[in-house]
Amino acid sequence: MPLKGLLSSKSGGMLRGFKSGPASEMSDGDRLAMLDELEQSGLGWFWASDADGNLTYLSGAIAERMELSLDDLIGKPLASVFTPIDGDGRTKSLSLMHGARKAFSGFEVCAQSRPQGAVLRLAGQPVFKSGDKFAGFRGTGADITEEYHREVETAKLAKYDSLTGLANRHHMAQRIDSTLTAFKAAKRNCAILMLDLDKFKQVNDTLGHAAGDELLKQVAERLHRSIEVDCEIGRLGGDEFQVMIPDVDDRGVLGDIAMKIITMLKQPYSLDEGRCVIGASVGIAIAPHDGVSGDDVVRSADLALYAAKNGGRGQYRFFSCDLENEAIFRRRLEADLGKAVREKELFLKYEPIVEAKTQKVSALEAHICWEHEQRGEIDEDEFASILDGSSQVLDVGKWSIAEACRHAAYWPETVRVAVNVPVPLFNHSDFVDFVKDALQEADMPASRLELEVNEAVFFGDTNQVDRTLAQLFKLGIRLTLDKFGSGYSSLAYLRRAPFDAIKIDEKLIAEADRHDSRELGLIRAIVALSGALEMDTIANGIESNTLLASLLDCGVSYVEGPIFSDPVDHETVQSELLGEGWTIEPSGDRTKRARRRTVYRKIQVIHNDHSYEVTLRNLSRSGALIQGLADVPKETQFVVDLGGGQLAVATVTRAMSDTQGLEFEQPLVDDGSGGLCTRNRVSPYALASAGAPLAALAPGDYKAMEGGMIDQSSSIPQFGYAQGASNEAA
Repeated sequence: MPLKGLLSSKSGGMLRGFKSGPASEMSDGDRLAMLDELEQSGLGWFWASDADGNLTYLSGAIAERMELSLDDLIGKPLASVFTPIDGDGRTKSLSLMHGARKAFSGFEVCAQSRPQGAVLRLAGQPVFKSGDKFAGFRGTGADITEEYHREVETAKLAKYDSLTGLANRHHMAQRIDSTLTAFKAAKRNCAILMLDLDKFKQVNDTLGHAAGDELLKQVAERLHRSIEVDCEIGRLGGDEFQVMIPDVDDRGVLGDIAMKIITMLKQPYSLDEGRCVIGASVGIAIAPHDGVSGDDVVRSADLALYAAKNGGRGQYRFFSCDLENEAIFRRRLEADLGKAVREKELFLKYEPIVEAKTQKVSALEAHICWEHEQRGEIDEDEFASILDGSSQVLDVGKWSIAEACRHAAYWPETVRVAVNVPVPLFNHSDFVDFVKDALQEADMPASRLELEVNEAVFFGDTNQVDRTLAQLFKLGIRLTLDKFGSGYSSLAYLRRAPFDAIKIDEKLIAEADRHDSRELGLIRAIVALSGALEMDTIANGIESNTLLASLLDCGVSYVEGPIFSDPVDHETVQSELLGEGWTIEPSGDRTKRARRRTVYRKIQVIHNDHSYEVTLRNLSRSGALIQGLADVPKETQFVVDLGGGQLAVATVTRAMSDTQGLEFEQPLVDDGSGGLCTRNRVSPYALASAGAPLAALAPGDYKAMEGGMIDQSSSIPQFGYAQGASNEAA
């Protein structure tokens, strides 16, 4: 329809209002010219449709703005030309409104064939001929593209992190709350992962905030690539991230996801300001097992993350009910550390470093331990995790150097003492002066002190680091680059710094022990590199004769680990060093004592309708050893209750008096802390249907609940307790 058709009074067009009286009389031609100018200016655009909803008129400026040909649009159904913005469920609204023959306004659309193009706001008015005969619509349009994108950006900033594009803290909280509310009604599971970047602050402090921002963007990209299941990822601020994974409660799957995240995030990053490596720790909680509301589950995941960081970082932990007490006690230990320094509760143990060719002890590495008045002895691994980030790190570091020098002064002159230097202490302005004073106080030659320096010191002020290393070298102190091969390693460090030795990262040694090919090739290359630079190599953490033979074949200079000796006290060192030196024969019978929760604990096993209390003696992925029941034949099936809803179906494969060997139907999986757990747990929703309150199920005991799953009255117990065993559960 030509524009002048819209002016016809017979058509009931919207433009009749232009004629309001004699003073404003205007010819149709003048009015048409004015409307043409209005359309071309962009201030007013028009459209019209017939009674069947087909487009009969469209301002040329609209078609041009949509980058479409006017001839291709006229005659087509209005609903096929325009589509509502954002796919908000109103796709058929134009057709419906046309059929309803009611006026509308503020309808935001774009061209159906160009959804990323211009955004228009349409208004329309039904037109009737001869009283009540519907003739179609007449309407106006406005280009709101810029306004729309501003509103979208504003809405996005309210929900998403402007740096990484991930959901922000507020939006993640809303999504978790709404998801868990819906999942509670549908009795579905949902996992929450809390992530914290390790050593991110060092990047910010040394390479600058611009580098830190770029690093966070790359972390966000890697998170998207590392999680292949449906999920929502958010950045909570700083270096904290959060992941919500719906409908997954398999802890084997979640553990694999967490390890993939940790592995991908610790790979080197290339930034404009330089190359860096960070790490990540992950805490995992699952609704409804570890909480029902969003606040409860996030808090559980937070506690698990705290435990993962305290356990040495670069690992994951699942939430368990004892983590809260563990976290409280941990904070108390950190608070007690200042008192430990003041009241001399700290002491050193020494691990022998053995010359590979002669098996003679050439040095002893100092490990800091703590004799806590309530906890007892806190070993070097746990103490190191408590010290990390503590305000006491400078005082403890200085104490360890002074104490080690004082002890080593009484050793043979051929034996050195090695001390690990915390990064904050190395970067401190009076570090070199303190080392001088410690040597002078002990009256010990500088050549007998070996300082192990972590590669992280190179993240600091380059000039200051070079100056400190040069001053230590000038004093005659032996310098070792610690944890080489951990991911930071750069040849630039070795080229710049006067190191005497390279200490190969213990994790690389452990990988070589397991896989024996590629990792050994890397070790061989490190040995060749150090040899070319006239540096010694040290391999630690060795437990097997096979690995030791492989490392000796690679040409490693010095070795240490459980195969030679665990760390021992100062008195033992003095005793062993008497005479003609200390030589240690390697023994494959020595293995590193794994830190674990006590194995001897009471658990429940279920057979038919009865629950029996037994003692769990040991636990592996494939089975367990229990003690306490008499006359249990082979092939008997039990359901083993490991606590917290963890049920494992097991078959008796060995029966020895009051002791039974069990084989699990489904192997256990890693719990992230060196222990084991079942892949799945009994659904709290199933337990709730049996009578337990849902909010209390995370720590609850389903066996004791009213109307519970075990009916003791339905049959006679088949097994009795062995003499001396508990019969409380019988």
